[in-house]
Amino acid sequence: MKTLEELLLEKKPQLLKKWLDLILNTYPPDAHRLFKHQKDQFLNPVGSIISEEIAVLFDELIRGINPERTSGSLDGIIRLRAIQEFSPAKALSFIYILKKILREETLKGVREYGLAEQLLALESRLDEMALLAFDLYMRCREKMYEIRANEAKNQVSALLRKKGLLSEAPAWKPDPEQTNLE
Repeated sequence: MKTLEELLLEKKPQLLKKWLDLILNTYPPDAHRLFKHQKDQFLNPVGSIISEEIAVLFDELIRGINPERTSGSLDGIIRLRAIQEFSPAKALSFIYILKKILREETLKGVREYGLAEQLLALESRLDEMALLAFDLYMRCREKMYEIRANEAKNQVSALLRKKGLLSEAPAWKPDPEQTNLE
């Protein structure tokens, strides 16, 4: 009798390839072609990062979620998708894509070996992974908005100074006679 872990490890290369293809399908067609066919990590950092990190995430899923390791790999993918202006749902869809793949690819084995409970436990770990990813996505977006707000504030200040509408306030020095209130 096989375990779900054994079934997944046997199919790991095919599962990772399918997962990567479906993740890359979430990008526009031109980007998808580049990410899929360009193997040089320097010419295709997005495809390279996603490919490397999903392999780590797959292993984490099978072994059990270690929040530190899982967050590190999720962070690589989430940062890309947050910067690329994906909506939260689309940014995190790559996790739910894996859930669908696992159901499809393990259905026969789950039925044959009575592994429904193990599949449910695995799906719970995927849900845990999605929650970690959501937290990371929100932190990335908050940081992006903070950077943009500071950049806009600095540009406005520079423009106002240039037009003479804003000047630096002189440093305030207290009058020694007024500070001695005795």
